[in-house]
Amino acid sequence: MYRLIMTIRPDALPTDPAALTEMVLALDAENEKLRVAMQTLKEMIFGKRSERLAVLVDEQLALELGDLEADTTLRAAANDDVAGANPSGKPRKKARRNIGALPKHLPRCEQVLEPEATACPCCQGQLHKIGEDVSEVLDIIPAILRVLRTIRPKYGCRSCTDGVVQVRVLPRLIESGMVSTALVSHVVVSKFAWYLPLYRQVQILAGQGIHLDRATLAGWVKRAAWWLRSLYDLQLRTIQAAPRLFCDETPMPVLDPGRGRTRICQFWAHAMDDRPWGGPSPPAVAYVFADGRSTEEIAGQLTGFSGILQVDGYAAYKALARGHGGTIQLAFCLAHARRKFVEVYKTTQSPFAREVIERLQAVYAIEAEIRGSSAEQRLTARRIRAVPLMEVLRARLTAMVDQLFSQSKLTEAINYALNHWDGLTLFLRDGRIEVDSNTVERSIRPIAMGRRNSLFSGSEGGAESWAILASIVNTAKLHDLDPQAYLTDVLERITSGRTKSHQLPELLAWNWKAARQRTAQAAA
Repeated sequence: MYRLIMTIRPDALPTDPAALTEMVLALDAENEKLRVAMQTLKEMIFGKRSERLAVLVDEQLALELGDLEADTTLRAAANDDVAGANPSGKPRKKARRNIGALPKHLPRCEQVLEPEATACPCCQGQLHKIGEDVSEVLDIIPAILRVLRTIRPKYGCRSCTDGVVQVRVLPRLIESGMVSTALVSHVVVSKFAWYLPLYRQVQILAGQGIHLDRATLAGWVKRAAWWLRSLYDLQLRTIQAAPRLFCDETPMPVLDPGRGRTRICQFWAHAMDDRPWGGPSPPAVAYVFADGRSTEEIAGQLTGFSGILQVDGYAAYKALARGHGGTIQLAFCLAHARRKFVEVYKTTQSPFAREVIERLQAVYAIEAEIRGSSAEQRLTARRIRAVPLMEVLRARLTAMVDQLFSQSKLTEAINYALNHWDGLTLFLRDGRIEVDSNTVERSIRPIAMGRRNSLFSGSEGGAESWAILASIVNTAKLHDLDPQAYLTDVLERITSGRTKSHQLPELLAWNWKAARQRTAQAAA
């Protein structure tokens, strides 16, 4: 293939018409790649957020360019100034608003505003109450730092010298430390659930008159991770024991002091979630820190796993499946295949790319309708409605690929879809399988958010702690738990010895939530 490396001189041009034709086609394909790359960079740097997430085709239902949404309604643009504007004409979901009724579970604090005088302005007689107007607003009390004093009285016997009674010292998360379990949990949750780096938390505490070093908070975080290691290992084993597993990876820079720079390591995410079809596996995610993203690395993590692994098209997963003699079956992500056509359409306005996007949207519309149905019902609906759509799409891709230049971006997108077709369509043969791997992509987003705010991990040990604590708190979030209340209770149970090693399954987020619900129902 010819590449445009320098200015072409007339005397360097080939005289053979076939060679000249090949050269022109190669240069045209090279220019197309450059145009695509330039347009992508321009949109990343200068594009408006609403344009980056805009609907590509007016007739489409809402499709994010990142992860797919579970619903099929169009999101309003971030800079949408026109009330009710909706270019697609599709109905939107109603916004969640507490109009006229604030949550009943919140405590009420009443303030009564009395008139300055209760004498009648006309006759000076005493006024009596004939009614009242009540209004409610949502209020907040900022975080209150306090000193928790623990007093242990001693009781002695006047008749003998040995009869002294005193309560034993309560075990503490950090022995001889000056911090409670609740404050450590607050620091952990702020960092790994709400992406607030430690140096910002230090600044917030300083604003309240508490001056701490960032290394002190880092020590608290490390100690919490040490206590939670066994629970994390149990959660990871539970996820990997599921018959269907989602997997993805994302880079994590780690400080390398000897070189004075960072080196790129990886966070692997293992996730399960059977909620879309009412299966037995609860939503959960576990992150694994590793030096790289090789086949050997993922093979070491999934030793003993057999079942369905839903992933993107990364080569390490394919090598893993080949090396396990058919015990691992790969289900690929239809969103990744669609994304390649989205990129082509955004840069070239290709009619065929638009056609593919529309055909895939029809499949996603079916998925939205059957979400929440049983595996059998999903499989029946897919066979009747989605299989014909995918068969037509494959025929169109096969017919089109021979008409395109082999180096074009559209050819690349078509070849990706055709080369991964069996895995992309595995959901048509098993009602338990999802159409894409967005389950794990959503779960790996907290790692990306934390990385963006913290920039890097200070050490391998810090990255290990990151993986442990992020796994615990983000699984709690998947179950709509208050991560701080959950983490505080779990740490207190573990450090106090109230929960023994063989009882650790009780502390997994889904079991902890179920136990709380049973207690609340029994008390009602």
